[in-house]
Amino acid sequence: MTRSRPKIDRIACPWLIRRFVDPSAVFLFVPASEVSLVGDRFAATPFDVEDVFWSHRGELCTFDVMVEEFGLQSDPLLHLAKIVRGADTDQPDLAPEVPGLLAASLGLSRMYNDDLEQLEAGMTLYDAFYRWCRDATAETHNWPNARAGQ
Repeated sequence: MTRSRPKIDRIACPWLIRRFVDPSAVFLFVPASEVSLVGDRFAATPFDVEDVFWSHRGELCTFDVMVEEFGLQSDPLLHLAKIVRGADTDQPDLAPEVPGLLAASLGLSRMYNDDLEQLEAGMTLYDAFYRWCRDATAETHNWPNARAGQ
């Protein structure tokens, strides 16, 4: 459970949990002022809010913390974590992909008024970023094709 109107960490963390920890995990998005009350009522674990276990630690964003705590430190996830951290903590120079993730995340937040619908759309976004981190970082786009003699 976390604050409503997610952008980066609050979409990335549910993606990580559903893809690598618990595919049937359910997420609640509530107004920031209600996180504690709703968490108690539904025995929900809060994340990406102040003063909870699953939150920012020093330079790390919540996604970094989850990757570390769940023992998911594969090269693709560590690469993705750097991109997420850069976008979530306003460090656009941390990785070249940071501005792209930030732009896509902010765009999603304006496309969807319903946080759960946004989460579902964000799952596809993070699937794509993960697959790129896993097996496409060396690929480039080759348009226009160079033709001999031109």
